[in-house]
Amino acid sequence: MLSPAALTAGAVALTVAASLTAAAPTTAQATTAPAAAPVSSVEQQALAQKPYMGWSSWSMQSSKYPGLNPDGDYSYLTEANVLKQADAMAAKLKAFGYEYINIDAGWWRDWSWKPKFDEFGRQKADPERFPSGMKAVADRIHAKGLKAGIYLPVGLEKEAYGEGKLPIWNAPGCTTGDIVHADLRTTNGWDSAYKIDFSKPCAPKYIESQARLFADWGYDFLKVDGVGPGSFKSGDNYDNRADIAAWKQAIAGTGRPIHLEISWSLDVNYIADWKQHSNGWRIDTDVECYCNTLVTWDNSVEDRWRDTPAWTRHAGPGGFNDLDSLDVGNGAMDGLTKAERQSYMTLWAISKSPLYTGDDLTRLDDYGLSLLTNREVLKVNQQASPPARPVTAGDTQVWGAKNPDGTYTIALFNLGESPAAVTANWSSFGFSGQASVRDLWNRENLGRYRGSITQALPAHGSRLFTVTPQGPAPAMTAYEAESPANTLSGNASVAGCDECSGAKKVGNLYLGGAVRFNDVVVKQAGTYIVNVAYTSGDPRPIKVSANGKPAATWDFPSSGGWGAAEMISVPVTLKAGSNTITLDSGSSYAPDIDRIDVPQQRS
Repeated sequence: MLSPAALTAGAVALTVAASLTAAAPTTAQATTAPAAAPVSSVEQQALAQKPYMGWSSWSMQSSKYPGLNPDGDYSYLTEANVLKQADAMAAKLKAFGYEYINIDAGWWRDWSWKPKFDEFGRQKADPERFPSGMKAVADRIHAKGLKAGIYLPVGLEKEAYGEGKLPIWNAPGCTTGDIVHADLRTTNGWDSAYKIDFSKPCAPKYIESQARLFADWGYDFLKVDGVGPGSFKSGDNYDNRADIAAWKQAIAGTGRPIHLEISWSLDVNYIADWKQHSNGWRIDTDVECYCNTLVTWDNSVEDRWRDTPAWTRHAGPGGFNDLDSLDVGNGAMDGLTKAERQSYMTLWAISKSPLYTGDDLTRLDDYGLSLLTNREVLKVNQQASPPARPVTAGDTQVWGAKNPDGTYTIALFNLGESPAAVTANWSSFGFSGQASVRDLWNRENLGRYRGSITQALPAHGSRLFTVTPQGPAPAMTAYEAESPANTLSGNASVAGCDECSGAKKVGNLYLGGAVRFNDVVVKQAGTYIVNVAYTSGDPRPIKVSANGKPAATWDFPSSGGWGAAEMISVPVTLKAGSNTITLDSGSSYAPDIDRIDVPQQRS
């Protein structure tokens, strides 16, 4: 993606005459064009039946790692370097499903980041970065049996405005002045473009002209960046839903299927629009650290464990949650420990994120290559099954999902700063007794485990299993939060909830609001794994206690919205007989509570 500083640099001291490079009209630049057979919605959606796999240029071109950008910021991005990566992918990764070579921001900008445009205000390849032109590059990528991707920021870039006098290709009478708002309001995550006014009939013609250009060049993938609501922007100027809808329609009109990916840190409240008009959406900030490595754990790999659950339910055939580049293949340049690299790959795989690495494929180390090519892990990502979500909270997390064949994908993570044991309880997934366990990273069967599996993990470490249940569903007793037998305190109140059991929940759990479940009965004293059904639009803490004893605070992830019910398991120590279990907001704001499910037998 384009950095704010880089975009500013590109916007300064650039005249229209300098930025517009005239060229003799080609077939693609004729004032009128024959109509192409439109791409059907079925063809377009077929592009994203599973998460795409590939490579992106941004991680390396934006890094300060010694030697990567020898001629200044972003100088890694060149035709020669892109084709080297295509060669390496064809040789090392193509056989494992990696196929996209995606050129990110800057292909139309010179070494000082000044942009170039054709006479129709469309981005034009910088002749020093890409001397053969973008079509030739795509052709060479295709010759290796791979697919080619390209990038644009959303909106009409300021330097392409040309005082509003530039004609729009294949749109007689339309100019750049006819497609934007009269006040030249700005848009995108960097305010580097004028917002296109799609109430004007000429506006879609500009998007159609760009889509036609990319189709004629032979590109198979387009990333549109700086899209809002999202990209750390809000308000009408940054609402680009109409842009993305126009892009979808324009791509369909080219007759060429092109995967449309939108970026970045998009607003989950508009997921219906993103799903309707695109094939994938970036859910978070950039994973790159913009430092002397590609990434670091703290900035910002670990953020994904907190931010992904809000989006989990929305991933599936037709469109997937994009967690950003997967930089696990280069060892020291990645900036991560081996344990962190494995956890990074594990989360991306189980979340059904696209798997596109930003590493130097010509310099993959043995460990990195083993991570990127483990067929059992790749199958988790690529098979037709739901994405995993967390079933426990805290630094030691368990994520999982039930597969169509009745097995479970279960991942253990230690997000803490020191080694820790992590336990997955079968009751968190709705089964009990014995289950056979397959270790996917080590490609070995671990045998049968009764009730749970516990593993010692290093700091930031992980394990990934396929678990096959061999026992029945556990006997559980459900206690509804809205039951009149419970005690509500503070502002806590009963509210409707279509996804909740009984269609009700207890909400307004903030600043002392609490729900106490009375008369929770168990036969034996001990620790029980209690499943808490809840709704929350964002990550929120909640205090859980029993029988007036000191409370433990758990950070519940977003369930995907205040009407979306999910479940988190927490350990609760109970006495034999009748108990109370209290869920309290304390001095904070807590999730809404649907019910608790208490096992009839202790762990």
